[in-house]
Amino acid sequence: MENVREASASNPRLRVTAKVKTFVLDTNVLLHDPQSIFKFEENNLAIPVEVLEELDAIKGEQSTERGRNARRVHRLLQELLPDSRSMHEGVELPNGGTLSIIINPYLMEGGRSSPAMERLRAILPDLSKKDNRIIAAALFVQEQFPPPTTLVTKDVNVQLKARAVGLESEDYLNDKVPESDEEASYREIPLSIYELQRFCSEGGFDLDEAVAKPLYLNEYVLLRSDEGKTMPARYHGDGVVRRLKLPDYVKAPGGMPIRARNLEQQFFMDALLDDSIHMLTCFGKAGTGKTLLSIACALHQTHDDHSHYDGVSVSRPVIALGKDIGFLPGTLEEKMRPWLQPYYDALEVLIPSKPPKEPQFAAKKVSKKKHKKHDERFSSAMNAPQPSHASHNGGHGTGVMAKPYERLLKSGLVEIEALAFIRGRSIARRFFILDEAQQLTPHEVKTVITRIAEGSKIVLIGDPTQIDNPYVDSRSNGLVYCHNRMKGQAIAAHVKLMKGERSRLAELAADLL
Repeated sequence: MENVREASASNPRLRVTAKVKTFVLDTNVLLHDPQSIFKFEENNLAIPVEVLEELDAIKGEQSTERGRNARRVHRLLQELLPDSRSMHEGVELPNGGTLSIIINPYLMEGGRSSPAMERLRAILPDLSKKDNRIIAAALFVQEQFPPPTTLVTKDVNVQLKARAVGLESEDYLNDKVPESDEEASYREIPLSIYELQRFCSEGGFDLDEAVAKPLYLNEYVLLRSDEGKTMPARYHGDGVVRRLKLPDYVKAPGGMPIRARNLEQQFFMDALLDDSIHMLTCFGKAGTGKTLLSIACALHQTHDDHSHYDGVSVSRPVIALGKDIGFLPGTLEEKMRPWLQPYYDALEVLIPSKPPKEPQFAAKKVSKKKHKKHDERFSSAMNAPQPSHASHNGGHGTGVMAKPYERLLKSGLVEIEALAFIRGRSIARRFFILDEAQQLTPHEVKTVITRIAEGSKIVLIGDPTQIDNPYVDSRSNGLVYCHNRMKGQAIAAHVKLMKGERSRLAELAADLL
């Protein structure tokens, strides 16, 4: 029995130098990024055997990202640690570091102890919990090997418990965007009044090299003269800024005209309507118009014969706010309806059942004659006969008139996508809107974007300050990560909406509560 204990506690192949550190990985780090094993440069990596037990319990989840990642980690470890000797002694990694599996002899029955373990048992007496056992394994590594030891975990509570017992701990930072001051929604570029007049007349202007250097491709800016005159523009690279190409309004089939109500919404509409931009990220608090403008511009580009897109696809992650209410009955559309209700609300505004007496979203009244030709090009979906007694949910005989926008859903012009089934798909010639993208991990966002085929456009919108997913934060969520990595690409753009337009109350609540 003593020989078994000695073999279990055999020293892994950890290098001891002033520059090398030892990182002990928690289960959630490997589930978050299976490739994290190769992202710690020339440092030592230690994985407690308790992590293998947790991965084993998760690998059976067939339809979840966690299950897939657990299986990927198992395959990686099987390749890197092919036998018992490599498991205990550790192996060299391609990046120059080392990898070892740690078995803590202090937790064995009748095993020896240490001052650190006695302190751990006093603070965290329940060592049947996997989290506490992982912390104990990290303490064992810290005691046995001179290099600084850090427990890497995405669980904030585990970080706090580790620090309580004298162990350094930190979050997995590889896919986090760098810390920075609050990013402004746009930059202002000073010009003389003559330069601004030239820009207005020619539609473009060459900036000085020093002024253009900090700008990235497709960044939106505001040109301002000393006299206070302003003009919005977009940076096209090579020191050139150009005017925005905005129509007077956008309009859904059979709906009402929608216009941008502030400068940032002008930026957003320009990016939504530009065919050269295939991926757009948008940050914005509640009420800034993310949902309404995205669906309005999408429908504006899909309802005639000359459209670049065959239809609009809408999706969002299924993450509840507060306590979950359980499984939802019905078809896929009926299950997704509560999650996509903001888009049904937006469609109700865009294509109201009864025209409002005083339009709230148009800056001025537009004559019927001016839009006669525009309205004649409605899609066949809008001209299709509709039963006079169809319920709101597609039932019959209830006496409730169907909403005008429901014809768009039944015809397939507007399609509801479930992210759980998107893997393996190829989405061509669709205007894809991914709402609440801040709830996704970087890997999940990558999975969605890689489904977008030629001729399609994807718009990722969300508020990085409102996150319900416990495994991401304001710096590591998929929306922020995607913007940070795609910034400056010719086919990508980013807009930040700051001013709320829903109501004065909603604006105050978003700012003060």
